[in-house]
Amino acid sequence: MTQNTEETMKPTTHAKTMLFALTGLAASPFAHAHHPMGGQTPETFTQGLLSGFGHPVIGIDHFAFLVVVALLSFTLSGRARFLVPIAFVAATVAGTVYHLGAADLPLAETVIALSVLLGGITVLLKGNLSAMLLVALFGAAGVYHGYAYGEAIIGAETSPLLAYLFGFSMIQYAIIVGGIKALDLIAARSEKFQYLALRLGGIATAAVGATFLGLSLS
Repeated sequence: MTQNTEETMKPTTHAKTMLFALTGLAASPFAHAHHPMGGQTPETFTQGLLSGFGHPVIGIDHFAFLVVVALLSFTLSGRARFLVPIAFVAATVAGTVYHLGAADLPLAETVIALSVLLGGITVLLKGNLSAMLLVALFGAAGVYHGYAYGEAIIGAETSPLLAYLFGFSMIQYAIIVGGIKALDLIAARSEKFQYLALRLGGIATAAVGATFLGLSLS
């Protein structure tokens, strides 16, 4: 086997391993629980902040959609890459506040799973969507993801609540920007690796969405 062939297979093998790991985590009870504090309502500023940091990460469906946002935002140019994702982050805050107001969004978990599945499919179709359309799609999905985030903070006092909102806003935007920057580095190295990263990202997120959709309908 030639050196070039080995170099080509190596990133593919690692990417496939990550895909299977991500899909497996999606089916685990831990990932499905979505509660960084073990189901307990945060009582202090620090607990609220840590819960906010943790929720978008251990909720694999939420994390997968952050990957979708990064992948689709990467297709934009200039400052739009980093401004458009703010629509999603802002909408998650709005969704949490909406939940705290005792309002109800029907089929929230199903819609969240669908957003991840359809987002992954959109990445795979390689459609270059406009910035305004992505703002609208991210905003709509963000309300539902934020609504789910609200479940973990119901009944909290003002201090942990504000810390929670700040925490999940910052971690979400950091993950998205980190993903975009990582794709930039991959693109600078090789167009082939960029294509592979986008394809596997789309497959992985679509797989997570399909898994959670099945769980929500079971």
